[in-house]
Amino acid sequence: MIKRLARCIREYKWPAVLSPLCMVGEVAMEVVIPLVMADLYDYGIVAQNMQTVVLKSLQLVLCALASLVFGAMSATFAAKAGTGFAKNLRHDMYHHVQDYSFANIDKFSASSIVTRLTSDVATLQMTFQMMIRMAIRCPMMLILALASAMRISVRLSLVYCAVMPVLIAALVALVPMVFKIFDRVFKTYDRLNNVVQENVHGIRVVKSFVREDREIEKFTTISGDIYRDFCRAEHILALNNPIMMFCVYACSLAISWFGAQMVVASGNNPALGLTTGELSSMFTYTTQILMSLMMLSMVFVMMTMSRAPLKRCYELLVEEASLTSPENPVTQVKDGSIDFEDVSFRYSAKAQHRALKEVTLHIPSGATVGILGGTGSSKTTLVQLIPRLYDITQGSLKVGGVEVQDYDLQVLRDNVAMVLQKNVLFSGTIKENLRWGNPDATDEELIHACKLACADEFIQGFEGKYDYYIEQGGTNVSGGQKQRLCIARALLKKPKILILDDSTSAVDTATDARIRKAFREEIPGTTKLIIAQRVTSVQDADMIVILDNGMIAGVGTHDELLKTSKIYQEVYYSQQKGGAE
Repeated sequence: MIKRLARCIREYKWPAVLSPLCMVGEVAMEVVIPLVMADLYDYGIVAQNMQTVVLKSLQLVLCALASLVFGAMSATFAAKAGTGFAKNLRHDMYHHVQDYSFANIDKFSASSIVTRLTSDVATLQMTFQMMIRMAIRCPMMLILALASAMRISVRLSLVYCAVMPVLIAALVALVPMVFKIFDRVFKTYDRLNNVVQENVHGIRVVKSFVREDREIEKFTTISGDIYRDFCRAEHILALNNPIMMFCVYACSLAISWFGAQMVVASGNNPALGLTTGELSSMFTYTTQILMSLMMLSMVFVMMTMSRAPLKRCYELLVEEASLTSPENPVTQVKDGSIDFEDVSFRYSAKAQHRALKEVTLHIPSGATVGILGGTGSSKTTLVQLIPRLYDITQGSLKVGGVEVQDYDLQVLRDNVAMVLQKNVLFSGTIKENLRWGNPDATDEELIHACKLACADEFIQGFEGKYDYYIEQGGTNVSGGQKQRLCIARALLKKPKILILDDSTSAVDTATDARIRKAFREEIPGTTKLIIAQRVTSVQDADMIVILDNGMIAGVGTHDELLKTSKIYQEVYYSQQKGGAE
């Protein structure tokens, strides 16, 4: 897991290496300073040797400046390595998500993916920066400070050996207690993001039903869960500080007591005693050693917090896309013929019910096919199998006489244009949105496609016309205008198969008829699949397919189905004058 994420360091490898090296230099200077101060006091001030005072003072200044430079360089390199690592990690994750199928996205959920790309990566960035600095500084300071203290007095250094096990025991006891809490917190963040995403996306529905209080209550509940979990974790971790301070004061008292005795004893036997300067250095090393242990505990806490984000980011990176191109793919779609042969489909292996059941349907190239059915009859599911947004569970599905699994995914989807039930426009000009269908389309081609989709008439009324700026989500155009722009965008692909998934529901019947007439006259060779709720939208189709509960309940022309299909008769007559009678 760590090895996989470590690949994201890439071009920031040298800053990641130089930061801990500079940190070693900073620690070395900090450990040397107490020794220089001891010599300054013992051999300069006490001995009243001005030359030694000046020399040792200069050494102190140089050590302090060196420590400052090393520390600044270490922080700079760590910041560069940390932000670079986060940038590469986000890039790799986002790039990998683009290859996901709908099934992969359904597995993680959109809100969870957003959380992993934002707050989880930010947590890993902080952890990485701490690891290449503090994870080096703490053990290095501990080792060097302890070695220097033992160099001064091995007997007095035994005080640290008595206190360190207490701190280590506290660390071992506290850290595992917060593991489960932080695991739970990051899953709760997914729920929080989901609530925010739903609320912002559906804010018009929330306001129209006056449900603001309910949404605030949902947000407050989840936010409260995060607050309580963090409080529990912080309450546990807060015990670390008093234990640490107890050890610091206990060490200071012990060193003061035994050190004072050794200083007094040095008058009789200097070999067994301790100078005043050396005693002051021991106090400095006490602080350095115990603070290193405390900071080491904070490193462990940060590692504890990052364990869940580490796992979640790793899951996103190693998730294999459920839909991939074969090794030797077909790179050309011959025509727009579609053949379903005993096709069944379920959304996941765990699903108990099949969304489609034994569908057999043959559509010739260039035909116009209407698809009708009640809510939940799997109309959208049927057409999503054609560009291979999902893979069929059983049976055979061919486009242009070739199994869809044998095509290169990009080639197949370039030849199948879908206008989805939920129309999506991106922030940018109308031209930029239309060129999603064909990046190289000329202005004349844009205008022609918009005329076919009956969009040019309202675009001409906009300020800037085709340079009119579309706000995020298309909030500054109406539902019907959004649908027609999406149809024009699909037409620019010049596809062999055009799928309209209830994409004229927001336009009036006259405009709907004009769009269908333009399709018949301008793109006769394109196979057109029209999912609709209105019979008038499909009654002129070459073939009408009736779906009911995932199965085909009837196939034929308008006149044939009026005679043979009870479902079609009910839909048709209910939409005519006097249908209620």
